[in-house]
Amino acid sequence: MFSFLAFLLVFQSAYAVLPVLAVVAALLCLVEFQRGHARLAGDDLAMLLVLLCFSLVWLADVWRAGQWPMGTEGEGRWLPVWPLLSALVLLAWRYVPPAASAWWWGVVVGALCAGGIAAHEHFWLGRWRPDNGMNAIPFGNIALLLGSLSLVPLVSLRGALAPRFGVWLSAALVLAAFAGLLASVLSGTRGGWVVFPALALLLCAAALTSLSRGRVVALVVVLMTALLAMAFLPRASVSARVGEGVENLQEYAQGDAGSSLGVRLEMWRAGWHLVQQKPLLGWGEGKLEAQRDEWVAEGRFNRGISQYDQLHSDTVDTLARRGIVGGLSLFALYLVPLGLFWRYWRRAGHAGNEAVQREMRAFALCGALVVVAFMGFGLSQSMLRDPRGLAGFLGLLVACWCLLKQAAECQADVGLRPSA
Repeated sequence: MFSFLAFLLVFQSAYAVLPVLAVVAALLCLVEFQRGHARLAGDDLAMLLVLLCFSLVWLADVWRAGQWPMGTEGEGRWLPVWPLLSALVLLAWRYVPPAASAWWWGVVVGALCAGGIAAHEHFWLGRWRPDNGMNAIPFGNIALLLGSLSLVPLVSLRGALAPRFGVWLSAALVLAAFAGLLASVLSGTRGGWVVFPALALLLCAAALTSLSRGRVVALVVVLMTALLAMAFLPRASVSARVGEGVENLQEYAQGDAGSSLGVRLEMWRAGWHLVQQKPLLGWGEGKLEAQRDEWVAEGRFNRGISQYDQLHSDTVDTLARRGIVGGLSLFALYLVPLGLFWRYWRRAGHAGNEAVQREMRAFALCGALVVVAFMGFGLSQSMLRDPRGLAGFLGLLVACWCLLKQAAECQADVGLRPSA
């Protein structure tokens, strides 16, 4: 788990190699414990069900259309199988949970690496939008999420940080949060900037339950100051990207859809037309692009939308490809985990041990941040059709859930488990 979190944005093939290793380890674990007593509860089955449904609906669409998603250079070919494999990892981690320390250190190292890479590419190499050789949007979005997750121990594990992690990790958490924000700012990922206020609101709401109001205000002031300072860095692209977005909207309103934002709006418009044509099951893999390009040839939409293999929105793209059935599987993938994380956040207040209560709330908050972030990211980018985006979502979701359940099952313990 540490390697996945730390190196997802560092190495080009980490999104595929590390999950494959996790699946192999999960299969070995399930074989080893096949005679053991399963500790699965109803909510575990609900998590497994939404993963399986999302995967099976996608696979059924692949079978119906006779084509797999390809993505850039064929990276997305096996994406429909990944939720199914993540369910296997969830099962294995419910038998043998990962260490909580691996989660926190992985988040910290991942955010620090992303910030360092972005700073090096932007300030040293002179690149306008750092991306480490990948799509700048998933790079910036995932970096922002890792930075936000780095703040969770500071608001939910107050009083337990020093004995559990030491002063060094406390300092690293703060640096990691700033590094994640810096990577997002330098990457020029506007969709992430829109989502960040929602993540900050969740963090502040959690802080109110464990910190004094004065400390919460101080936290907000520090975050906003840091964000504004990075936004107005001399070579940062924030003001340019915001200005470009406003200009693109004005051009689109005047009938010019050839700009970056204009093409995206055209993709959404085409997507909704596709949904209206086949609302129940959608057009299917490959056939969506064919129909879209036919409309482009007829002059109904800007030619720029044919350059992309997705519709720049998880919601629009899923509804257009797999119809209402696919849309329901997507919404379930978001809302069921979010509801479960919220339920455990509330249940943590009844935990007998204060340390366990803090840990439950920390991982419930992490899970909620992951889901809310990807819901927001998915409004303006097809994150779940990007290999790093889908790998990041599934890996973070499964890890949060298993660590949360591990903490919940130890409510009666005195103190924290050694593995945590």
